[in-house]
Amino acid sequence: MLTSTPPSGRPVAPAADPAGTASAIASRARGFDHWAAEPTAATVPLIRSRVRSVLDGWEVSAEIAAVLLLAVSELVGNVVLHAADAGRLRVGISLRGGWLQLEVTDGACALPRLPHPRGEVDPDAENGRGLLLVHLMATEAGGQLSVQADEFGKAVRVRVPTA
Repeated sequence: MLTSTPPSGRPVAPAADPAGTASAIASRARGFDHWAAEPTAATVPLIRSRVRSVLDGWEVSAEIAAVLLLAVSELVGNVVLHAADAGRLRVGISLRGGWLQLEVTDGACALPRLPHPRGEVDPDAENGRGLLLVHLMATEAGGQLSVQADEFGKAVRVRVPTA
């Protein structure tokens, strides 16, 4: 189940607004939105849809929205693949001071292998390029990818300018 966390901090189950229209309107007024979900494969498109709704409500350009939508798909997908056993997935998006920030957190303390843009990539590898793509797209848009971990888990953030 996907829940939204309003400013009060208490998760609220989604109301009878499957498209998330009310959520997008409310999030535009407050500059952030946050969801908690079980880390399953079915969660990836649900959260991507919610993020798309919020970005549409904030009237974010198609180019910047594409960066964040790829990022949310990759980052939530990574949690599903590598940290689902930790049992916690939270996604937040904020708009402040001309910057958009996407944050995906989980309960696993192990850090992802961060990409080095000039590093060697095995041309025959079937995976392992997601964070590199997110990093390159965020950098090209004037932003950054960062990771922070502590004893409670980790947060992967993508920050890009709105203009």
